[in-house]
Amino acid sequence: MRVLVTGGSGLVGRAIQHVVKEEEEEEEEEGSTAAKEEEEWIFLSSKDANLMSMEETRAAFERHRPTHVIHLAAVVGGLFKNMKYNLDFWRNNIHINDNVLQAAHEVGAVKVVSCLSTCVFPDKTTYPIDETMIHDGPPHESNFGYSYAKRMIDVHNRAYFQQHGRCYTAVIPTNVFGPHDNFSIEDGHVLPGLIHKTYRAQKDGTPLVVWGSGAPRRQFIYSLDLARLFLWVLREYPEVEPIVLSVGEEDEVSIGEAADAVVEALGFNGAVEYDISKADGQFKKTASNAKLRRYRPDFMFTPFRQALKETCDWFVENYDAARK
Repeated sequence: MRVLVTGGSGLVGRAIQHVVKEEEEEEEEEGSTAAKEEEEWIFLSSKDANLMSMEETRAAFERHRPTHVIHLAAVVGGLFKNMKYNLDFWRNNIHINDNVLQAAHEVGAVKVVSCLSTCVFPDKTTYPIDETMIHDGPPHESNFGYSYAKRMIDVHNRAYFQQHGRCYTAVIPTNVFGPHDNFSIEDGHVLPGLIHKTYRAQKDGTPLVVWGSGAPRRQFIYSLDLARLFLWVLREYPEVEPIVLSVGEEDEVSIGEAADAVVEALGFNGAVEYDISKADGQFKKTASNAKLRRYRPDFMFTPFRQALKETCDWFVENYDAARK
């Protein structure tokens, strides 16, 4: 089993590296190396191949000839960057996804697990959303380019299964956060952006300004929890149909509550203000993890505030090297 991870140096890729290393160390302590000998891991970054190029993608897959692939690579950004560059997000991600899936097929990879996002779901829908509802209507207009590109992976997977019998599938995580995230205030996602903004406000002695009203609600999943679930999907999940990987509906928090948690984790003692001239984006996209719970009823998620504290501590310790 030779596993190639695209986007291997990003948030989820680094988390998977961490969990794989953790497993290896546990096996060494127990005096067993069986699983380690059965699995070889290759983490591909954008420096190794431009996945928007079919030629470079094919060369990377020919070089490593994976039997299994975790496809994380994507052109990503926060709400405001998506609103500005919907065409670029659509075209670049369509190229990447088509190249990776085709190259995997050409080298005979038996399983590919791609990473989608809850933004693939229809904007106007009922809640909670689940795996059966992906194609029920258009996504939110703020990031329709990225959303449709990700949604098409599901179409790709079904087609590879129908035409070639390939077990290519996808996971749909809710908002992921953790060490090695992109903490850019302008282009990052909401939680890492808040962490960086709070850190800066504390350092500069200025108020923390949260963009939007703070009312939208999100489910956040810690990158290390997601990594452990990714490995389970790769090794055991048998379906082509995608699966939502998320904490429960009861663990959904508002952006305002998330900001309060960041303030607490970083010990920020200044004023907190909300800039309601900034867009809120989609109000909610509550996802059901009922399918995951049928397969993994006993999986324990790291409590949100604990995971957030670990992420904030990592950011402070690695401030100079962190992506921002």
